[in-house]
Amino acid sequence: MTTGVRRRMGVEERRQQLIGVALELFSNRSPDDVSIDEIAAAAGISRPLVYHYFPGKLSLYEAALRRAADELALRFVEPREGPLGARLLRVMGRFFDFVDDHGPGFSALMRGGPAVGSSRTNAMIDEVRQAAYEQILTHLGIGLERPPARLELVVRSWVSLAESTALIWLDGRRIPRGELELQLVHDFAALAAVSAAYDAEMAGILVRILADEPADGPFGELVGRLAGLVPGEVAAGASDDAPAGASGEVPRPR
Repeated sequence: MTTGVRRRMGVEERRQQLIGVALELFSNRSPDDVSIDEIAAAAGISRPLVYHYFPGKLSLYEAALRRAADELALRFVEPREGPLGARLLRVMGRFFDFVDDHGPGFSALMRGGPAVGSSRTNAMIDEVRQAAYEQILTHLGIGLERPPARLELVVRSWVSLAESTALIWLDGRRIPRGELELQLVHDFAALAAVSAAYDAEMAGILVRILADEPADGPFGELVGRLAGLVPGEVAAGASDDAPAGASGEVPRPR
């Protein structure tokens, strides 16, 4: 039988509780619409006690964003095992799990919310993007110190595309989530393929990626979808007329 006596929390434990409560509320509504009174009520404490731990809603909001940013960055961590397409698809699944669970909070994190323009908030957003960028380079087996310029452009463009796609998707969820996750993996392959058409180093990276891809994997499915869109004689003519570009033939997935 419970006695009804509440356990007294330590300072850091209470701070973490308030951050968790605030993040939960911010995940369901815009932070602008959440009051300190609501946060206090959800935490089971008084309004003045909230201010004892955080000087205002902005500081609590930034602390909640810090936790959200750290969690979101971890969604891009993936063991470097198996074909890249399957790895990216798992990453996108975890990324959209976060987006789905923390819709308004995700929007606030990426758009700045009530702290728009705050140097701390902008730094957190940049940290998430940089963490995602570094993880993708790790998946590709590329060193972080000085990656090829075109590869950096491809990866950073893709990270931005995933972010903007998720924000648009949240406004109505009009495309099935699973289709969007797969499409983003295909987008990565498409960006890499276009860059490979202009640059021999990127062509070599793409050849290495596709060499490990099964025909029934995400990248193989993209090749099949594209082949079905282009009539055979058109594809053959385009191949005959193509200018000399990156050396080496890009293989189809196995």
